[in-house]
Amino acid sequence: MIELKHLKTLSTLRDTGSLTATATTLHLTQSALSHQLKDLETRMGAALFLRKTRPVKFTSEGNILLELANELLPKIAQAESQLANLKADANGRLHMAIECHSCFQWLMPALKEYQLAWPNVELDFSSGFGFEPLPALVAGELDLVITSDIQPRSEVHYEPLFDFEMRLVTSISHPLALKKQIMAEDLANQTLLTYPVQKQRLDVVKHFLNPAGVEPTKWKQADNTLMLIQMASAGLGVAALPNWAISEFSRQGLITSRPLGDGLWRRLFAGVRHNEREKLYLQSFFNTAKQQCQQHLDGIKIA
Repeated sequence: MIELKHLKTLSTLRDTGSLTATATTLHLTQSALSHQLKDLETRMGAALFLRKTRPVKFTSEGNILLELANELLPKIAQAESQLANLKADANGRLHMAIECHSCFQWLMPALKEYQLAWPNVELDFSSGFGFEPLPALVAGELDLVITSDIQPRSEVHYEPLFDFEMRLVTSISHPLALKKQIMAEDLANQTLLTYPVQKQRLDVVKHFLNPAGVEPTKWKQADNTLMLIQMASAGLGVAALPNWAISEFSRQGLITSRPLGDGLWRRLFAGVRHNEREKLYLQSFFNTAKQQCQQHLDGIKIA
């Protein structure tokens, strides 16, 4: 029977070109190496290489075993690496910041599902609105940032999660509810309801109002999505919110939503350190988040 050590020995003999170098590489004595090779040749019933050649030349039988080594040894090494990573990742850390108020709607169920598979990963999160989370991610203070406002950096990998549409939310009796689509100029005389975020970090400002040079008449802030929707429903202003965050309220007839221009679509990302992007517990988080969102959020497109 061919053993793994035989394939490793033949592969090393091919790479080093000599029995002496092979014995040194494998930390074997010359006698032990010769015994192992003779034992293998006895099992195969044929010589596997020509002994008085430099570099070593292999017979047809030897080349067959080398082809087997080429196929199996990388797979075994990969499996060993994955098993080692899995053991290390089982006790990993996932401290995240969320630059998306409405994301808590899907994040909590996703984290609950994630913890079932990775119970020993240390989870923690904070709002990304009171500080700049990207430098904290690069510095190792955070492990993941959920954002639609990417800032390309070589140290950061942005994993795409899903695409969503920002829509204008109004009361059902609001004049803008009669329009099929909203232009930037339509918001010039409106009160815009927003999260407590710097204006320039809002998608509706960066990608809709600023390019048109439009500034709403008034601004009002609310801490969460439900409050913004209730304020818009009461006619206290209008709000730009993700399609999936308002779909249930639209179905109930509590609000009206309209596209911004031809459709203001944005992409949500999970930013992680580039050199850690292949960690199994991070890959599992990406997959869990995408699966949960695809199953439970209306109107999104998995990236």
